[in-house]
Amino acid sequence: MNVLSVEDLVACLQRDEAVLLPTDTVPALAIRPPAAARIWDLKQRPAHKPLILMGADLEQLQQALGAPWKTEWLEEAQRVWPGAVTLVLPMAGPFCEALHPGGANLGLRVPACPMTQELLHNAGPLATTSVNRSGEAPALDAGQASLLFPELSLLGPVPWPAGSGCPSEVRAWSQDGWHVLRSPSPPTP
Repeated sequence: MNVLSVEDLVACLQRDEAVLLPTDTVPALAIRPPAAARIWDLKQRPAHKPLILMGADLEQLQQALGAPWKTEWLEEAQRVWPGAVTLVLPMAGPFCEALHPGGANLGLRVPACPMTQELLHNAGPLATTSVNRSGEAPALDAGQASLLFPELSLLGPVPWPAGSGCPSEVRAWSQDGWHVLRSPSPPTP
């Protein structure tokens, strides 16, 4: 297990390496958005399944995206972040193209995990997804994450704070308001 400090993990990310980190839900596989295609390869994930953009806080995500936010989006983000909710918003631009090629929306999240928030403050927003091979159950801790992807570095220290074990809830914005696309459900044994 290659466990690194925030500073050393940021250096890995700057070299466009994928890394493993904790969240308040399940561990995340993360990389800088321009190198996001590596995650699809690592996970053997179908190209049509988008990644999410995880940020340290709402302000960081707003600055990175550079697009105006509707009042309803800001109110919802302030209400649920940091936390286990992914908001899917209509977006365009380089982040959307990197994380949802050909798509017209982007999933965004701010985790309630202080050590990951510190990493995101230092590294900037990252392309993320759960740590698993596509179609399999997600890893639940650093040990499981490292077994799945032994070549990747992990954010230290370990053991990580326990997450909920459930993927985040996903809410999408449309013309008539918010719609729940995925409710959190506990992992199956």
